[in-house]
Amino acid sequence: MKRIKKGDQIIVIAGKDKGRQGTVLDVADDSILVETINMAKKHTKANPMAGIEGGIVEKEMPMDISNVMLFNPMTNKGDRVGFKLLEDGRKVRYFKSNGEVVDA
Repeated sequence: MKRIKKGDQIIVIAGKDKGRQGTVLDVADDSILVETINMAKKHTKANPMAGIEGGIVEKEMPMDISNVMLFNPMTNKGDRVGFKLLEDGRKVRYFKSNGEVVDA
């Protein structure tokens, strides 16, 4: 089980976008893709057969997963995440600061 999953709200703790929040689009082994964070200009060549228009396109680029923390809405800050087993045998993520379960 991973500490950060697709669809989670995160906050950036290091880099050019420090302090910004976003939603996780994709998680790889050690990198993460976040909506509207770590944007880069990409030059694309037109391809009329595929319907792709050429020009300069802004797109999200992957960033290292160590540069983000899971956003805790109770404290409005980034928070560390731990794992624990519930009475019914499910393994869930929880916030270390207040013990609230992340997964409902």
